[in-house]
Amino acid sequence: MKKLAALALTLVLAACGFHPMYAPGLALQLATIYVEPMADRDGYELRNSLIDLLRSDGVQTGKRYRLIVRLNQTSRGVALQNDATITRYNDTLDASYVLTDMAGDTVTSGNETSLSAYNVADSPYSTLAAQRDSSKRAAQDIAQRIQTDLAAFFRQRQ
Repeated sequence: MKKLAALALTLVLAACGFHPMYAPGLALQLATIYVEPMADRDGYELRNSLIDLLRSDGVQTGKRYRLIVRLNQTSRGVALQNDATITRYNDTLDASYVLTDMAGDTVTSGNETSLSAYNVADSPYSTLAAQRDSSKRAAQDIAQRIQTDLAAFFRQRQ
């Protein structure tokens, strides 16, 4: 009975046009994207994460596309003590990206947002470490979202 159900599910999925997102050709296409350098620590982390996720080498030579990402980071105190001391921050990282071909024509674009948070500790060093870790997580999240957007875009074009 289980084998029959598995066979029926396979036939239904084949009939609906289901295709795996990450086909071999798609990975090769994503690797042809050059990620432009970005300023600041968040930009550095985001660029490195994108290079890893796209399986690019970070070198512009031989690439078909250029990815330009603009970042905007905001921080907001969300937890206050009775004396108005902030004990928790929410950081929002907004990224707008444009994928162009090497001639400069826009291929696709989009926006992604990530929210991360950290607590203020008694030690300034601990707070700084928590803030940096929060920023790193947000940049890695944005990188995964952009990679998924680009993969979906290229998959639709196939």
